[in-house]
Amino acid sequence: MTFSTISALSPLDGRYATRLATLRPIMSEQGYMHRRVQVEVAWFIALSDAGFKEFTPLSPGARTYLLNLVKNFSEADGNAIKDIEKTTNHDVKAVEYWIKSRFEARPELEKSSEFVHFACTSEDINNTSHALQLRSARDTVVLPALDKLLLKLRDMAQAHAEVPMLSRTHGQTASPTTVGKEIANVVVRLQTACDRIAAVRILGKMNGAVGNYNAHLAAWPDFDWEAFARRVVETPEPLGLGLSFQPYSIQIEPHDYMAELFDAIARANTILIDFSRDIWGYVSLGYFKQRLKAGEIGSSTMPHKVNPIDFENAEGNLGLANALLRHLSEKLPVSRWQRDLTDSTVLRNMGVALGYAVLAYHSLSVGLGKLELNNEALAADLDASWEVLAEPIQTVMRRYGVQGAYEKLKEVTRGQTVTAEDLHQLIRSLEIPEADKQRLLAMTPGSYTGKAVELAKRV
Repeated sequence: MTFSTISALSPLDGRYATRLATLRPIMSEQGYMHRRVQVEVAWFIALSDAGFKEFTPLSPGARTYLLNLVKNFSEADGNAIKDIEKTTNHDVKAVEYWIKSRFEARPELEKSSEFVHFACTSEDINNTSHALQLRSARDTVVLPALDKLLLKLRDMAQAHAEVPMLSRTHGQTASPTTVGKEIANVVVRLQTACDRIAAVRILGKMNGAVGNYNAHLAAWPDFDWEAFARRVVETPEPLGLGLSFQPYSIQIEPHDYMAELFDAIARANTILIDFSRDIWGYVSLGYFKQRLKAGEIGSSTMPHKVNPIDFENAEGNLGLANALLRHLSEKLPVSRWQRDLTDSTVLRNMGVALGYAVLAYHSLSVGLGKLELNNEALAADLDASWEVLAEPIQTVMRRYGVQGAYEKLKEVTRGQTVTAEDLHQLIRSLEIPEADKQRLLAMTPGSYTGKAVELAKRV
């Protein structure tokens, strides 16, 4: 079978391939190889500047050439590394050999070729490469997609700040709110989640086979290898990696920061699952209509249907993302003794986890763009729910010491159809100040929204 989007095993590379074009260069195997080359080159150049007489500083031309190997890394380069791996059966060694092959006919680099991957364990290269991938994916794909949703939700919260809406607690009618205030709740939650995603420090270690600089000190016992490794990890790109230094590890970086990052993304996803279900419900109640698109079909047998498929797709893919993210966060920090390989194959699925999340963010963005308020349905629901005013009436009664206020309203309203006249008759009979009586008589379900308008506009 010839590979194409229709023959892809994963829908991320098949049906939804075009929606993940920004993530694929970062989190694919080619993206992983690209970062490995970047780390190897940064380490090699730094070694040349370390002051060893056996490896003198590289010329400007050699530095430019090496940095261009990173800058211009292509799919053909990735395939060349894969060809080498067929012989080595070791992916990091294949990267090392590929870099050395690029030194041919360059005497300055050829004579120093043994300093490629010098004193490194594969995990020195892998952990920093994964860190570079995750930082790039977070900062250039995940957070921008979430920011786009936040901007849209904030606009909706403020645009619909004054539109009253009946609340439902336990599925039953409850104190009214506004459409904007309910969206504002999501904005505040999601902004907090995004701040936590952004705050995770992305770590990298470069300390050898079991984290003790054993081989490094065997070669140069008097050199401060820890300080050197810190410089390489923390120096900004392109000469360094621009990560936070991890000083303590076994052979692998402990992956605690990864767990923190994946948990933070999963938390944002959970908020969006909650939101997707609520919007689905509001569409079902008729509070929102969806703009039609010519040619689209909602049901193969029911021509009238306009299904909330974008929110359903978002919910499903957010669930898939979280299942993977939570497995990653639980599994990755656990390693037998100084190293086992169970993390290696799991880490290759980071892009899959993020891919389902980004796919869901896209669906939500599309779905939000289709929504239109149905003011008539919102108003009709409120007008049919005068019983919600039992709360303010009994609260005012209690203010003035009317005995059994709650019980009196419960008797009049619980489980019954309540009309405006029923409540007005009760209000007129109350022994409370006339000003408060008139205020209660003027109140409608649509006007009883508390600070909802202010809170929505303030978000």
